[in-house]
Amino acid sequence: MTLLATAGLTAFYGDFQALFGIDFELGEGEVAAVIGANGAGKSTLLRSIAGLNPAAAGAVRFDGRPVGGLGAHRMARLGVGLVPEGRRLFPSLSVEENLLVGRGTGRAGGWTLERVYALFPRLAERRRFPATQLSGGEQQMAAIGRALMGNPRLLLCDEISLGLAPGVVRSIYEAIPRLAAEGLALVIVEQDIGIALEVAQRVTCLQHGRVSLAGTPAELTRDAISAAYFGL
Repeated sequence: MTLLATAGLTAFYGDFQALFGIDFELGEGEVAAVIGANGAGKSTLLRSIAGLNPAAAGAVRFDGRPVGGLGAHRMARLGVGLVPEGRRLFPSLSVEENLLVGRGTGRAGGWTLERVYALFPRLAERRRFPATQLSGGEQQMAAIGRALMGNPRLLLCDEISLGLAPGVVRSIYEAIPRLAAEGLALVIVEQDIGIALEVAQRVTCLQHGRVSLAGTPAELTRDAISAAYFGL
């Protein structure tokens, strides 16, 4: 069943057009990776889906209904969670307080503090620490946990490996298949092509705001991905 679909999605920042007619689909429990160079439009795509950027109503459909332009708060209540680039934790709050902020969607579901701590045991050890005292990897875990506390059906993850050591990245990505196995759909914006191909069932490459390549990891060769990524 298709959970998320965009059709001819465009996005602008003032007079600058960032996305040009993006068509994209994702089913329940699927993991999709969106790759591309800096400035390709990856974050803009997530922001448009999450309601942070304006979009035509029919350009974004969630669970069969047009939702473009509804706004971030309404998208969160429908079940769209966002892990933003840079984590965006509240520095004056503890780890646990940051996680509890995620409950603001008001959605019912199975995600609790205990489940988040089971997924990321390091957060349980740091629950009383201010967010500013966490390592980069711990902050990323907290940002993911906060989004999960909103009980989303779709989780949008923007550059979750950015600036992290490879071992930390690996430990975070080990959680992705477990989340998908529970029926959660995920869109992961990622510059590390290798890890994107490992976890995703489908891959979309953007270049200058347009889809330059799309398919499953089994279908896409390294040469084809490089050509789409760099415009060769």
